[in-house]
Amino acid sequence: MRLSPSKGRKAALRKTLSATALCLVAACSEKGDAYYRPIAEADYPEANGPGEVLAPHEVDDAARLAAIIHAHLMRLYGTGPVRRDAHAKAHGCVRATVAVRADVPEALRRGLFATAADYPAIIRFSNANEATQRSDHEKDGRGMAIKIYDVPGQPLSVAPGERPSQDIILINYPTFLVASPDDYLTLLGYIDSDDRLTKLLQPLLVFSAIGWKGTMNAVGAASSLIDNPLNTRYWSMVPYQLGTGADAQAVKYSARPCQQWPVVIPGGDDPNYLRHAMSATLAAGSACMELMVQPRTSDAMSVEDSRYEWAETLAPFVPVATITVEQQTFDTADQNVACEALSYSPWHALPDHKPLGAVNRLRQAIYRQISALRRETARNPAPAVTGKP
Repeated sequence: MRLSPSKGRKAALRKTLSATALCLVAACSEKGDAYYRPIAEADYPEANGPGEVLAPHEVDDAARLAAIIHAHLMRLYGTGPVRRDAHAKAHGCVRATVAVRADVPEALRRGLFATAADYPAIIRFSNANEATQRSDHEKDGRGMAIKIYDVPGQPLSVAPGERPSQDIILINYPTFLVASPDDYLTLLGYIDSDDRLTKLLQPLLVFSAIGWKGTMNAVGAASSLIDNPLNTRYWSMVPYQLGTGADAQAVKYSARPCQQWPVVIPGGDDPNYLRHAMSATLAAGSACMELMVQPRTSDAMSVEDSRYEWAETLAPFVPVATITVEQQTFDTADQNVACEALSYSPWHALPDHKPLGAVNRLRQAIYRQISALRRETARNPAPAVTGKP
């Protein structure tokens, strides 16, 4: 007997939902057991900043998240050099100067922003996806990671073999996709699984893990097309501390062009047009961006749940520094090798800029384990990024 179209669709839907339920019950997701390394609570960041609350079994969740990503990268790269698990494709690392403004409000004069001064920096622009050969014409998130050198004070951590730095990690979308460590663990287990049923049902499983708000944020963050990394606004997504002790406050960061020009996506099929656009801009002259801080103005603005934006009408961003990306040639073989070797982390930060919230605390464990893996599998020491003029 042949089913009617409507009955056929219902049967297919029931089959899909049954398979999804089976997958959920059977937990057919990546576990990363072979790479699981327990974390002692003493080695995990304390949730003692403004608005912070440690989630139940968060420390173990962090260890398991790092293990899942480790397992995924080992399947992806085998014995070869391991790339980043996200933001793997760089558009280039460029030399810049971060000039802290003289008119920073007194309440924000902490750490990097304490006094007007110029600091050298290396900025890495990237696509968010893990695929290094993915075309820039495909919708994706776009990243801006700033590594600022010679800032007075001792950072919370320093990458092995690198100079101390104050890192600021940004992406061109204002909010994150998960609310809790448990949700993040469930999501990543499904995304990084090599189980065929899990891959087939991934959209439904992702929705089951992070819900409507998280799914909309995930879609929004991965849906941008830009014409030039220097012509785009970026946000930290997650909060950071500004100051220490009794006057510490929660803030977010953003960077935007000093003067944004109309976005025109180029035609053609150049898969690396963002690198070439930035190269052309910096061959002709320098580029200017503005670094801003958004102080939290209400306890209703969550530190732990970064799915929700802090409304700029209630908590305006304040300009604190000017970023000048100098005229330079950055797209050379040595420069690209050096760019790949650099390690960026939100925990490369002064105590005055301590990362806040569960996502940032989880990142410490993830970045530490994956950075170690990348160093272990790197074949040659990298030259320094110079950005020759």
